Amino acid sequence: MCVALIGGMKRLEAHYFEDAARLGIDLRIFNEAATNIARKIKGMDAIVIFTNKVSHRLRNEAVKTARANGIPIVLEHSCGVCTFRECLNCFGCKK
Repeated sequence: MCVALIGGMKRLEAHYFEDAARLGIDLRIFNEAATNIARKIKGMDAIVIFTNKVSHRLRNEAVKTARANGIPIVLEHSCGVCTFRECLNCFGCKK
């Protein structure tokens, strides 16, 4: 399973990757201004967006792409590691 994380904190990236790897998930993080985000997330199995760390434009583009391609999406305001784990559990990624 390949999950895109949009937003998040740069200093927590290692923890995000660690938790995803523990569940056997290939994680892609986009936490800086990304061009062509629609093209980059189009083939993902699921998307997590931390809304307090991204622009409205980026959030709207990601949500539009996810809906157009039938990709499950979770939007969370908080960007902590525990919140990320809960988001992965929403997709049925438990171990």
